[in-house]
Amino acid sequence: MCRRAVISTGGDQAGGTHTMAAVSRLCIDAGQTGTRIRTRADGREQVGIRDGIRTDRPILDQLADLVGEVIASAGASVREIAIGSSGLTPAHADAGRLLTSLADLDVETVALTHDSVSAYLAANRLVFGVVTAVGTGVVTLGVGSAGVARVDGWGHLFGDAGSAYWIGRAGVEAALRDFDGRGPTTGLRSAAIQSFGPLDELYMAVQTAADRVSRVAAFATAVADHAEVGDAVAISIIDDAAAELAASALTALRRSGYRPGDPARMSWAGTVLDRNEHLRNAFADRITGRAPGVEIGPGLGEPLDGVELTLDLPAGHPLHTEVSYADRRSLSPR
Repeated sequence: MCRRAVISTGGDQAGGTHTMAAVSRLCIDAGQTGTRIRTRADGREQVGIRDGIRTDRPILDQLADLVGEVIASAGASVREIAIGSSGLTPAHADAGRLLTSLADLDVETVALTHDSVSAYLAANRLVFGVVTAVGTGVVTLGVGSAGVARVDGWGHLFGDAGSAYWIGRAGVEAALRDFDGRGPTTGLRSAAIQSFGPLDELYMAVQTAADRVSRVAAFATAVADHAEVGDAVAISIIDDAAAELAASALTALRRSGYRPGDPARMSWAGTVLDRNEHLRNAFADRITGRAPGVEIGPGLGEPLDGVELTLDLPAGHPLHTEVSYADRRSLSPR
């Protein structure tokens, strides 16, 4: 969406002097694997990709640094900023604090929310239902007559069941069980060697790596590939992941007020379900029989569409209270 944003770094060709362009909106989708940035206006769109954020570091500080870098590299001022971020706990979803940290950049308005909210808006717009956002981690959001229900999203140490990290970790464990002789033979054993090196050194190599979470999550691709060619162990892992994702989705549906027969839409965000047909079909099969009347389908828009929609949410929509707003004129939630 980002209807009014444009970045210009050129000078004034007529007068030969440099002028500061005005960016009406800057939209940021900050994930652990990567961060997407988009500005657009006057029929022109600019999209960029930056490094992902680290959930073991203060999120707001990272976002403030990121905004500053983007604005500096663009040579432009920004009026409105919308951010959907992974790892954003309720205690730190403070748009006022973020806006204050950007005081020297002349930003007027900030909308800040967890990426589960922006993912929901991207996938379902304002329609009631559920969206499960599956990437390195996973969080499921239900929106309905009873309000908003968030399920899982507890990070790789305690949750994120069915995520890329969860699948990748299960795949590595299966490889090590095969290596030990404690589990069935699987092609994941050789795949793990290709990805991580000698299996008797794997645990130390991964534990000491700064990018250990993303490295383990990346192994989910190997699990999916082996499932596609009939590896029984890999198939079992993918089926278990589908069961976990479906359980979270059905829980979010129930908690947000769904009753059998109610119209609702269930969708997903992230590449894990987009790229894995087996996982996607197994997930949908588990939903269909237990939630009659629910439409299941791909997202209606892109993640950055959902990020911008936070700036235009109707005040009466259940998700409005899930977004932290701050305005330069008041520096208080609106």
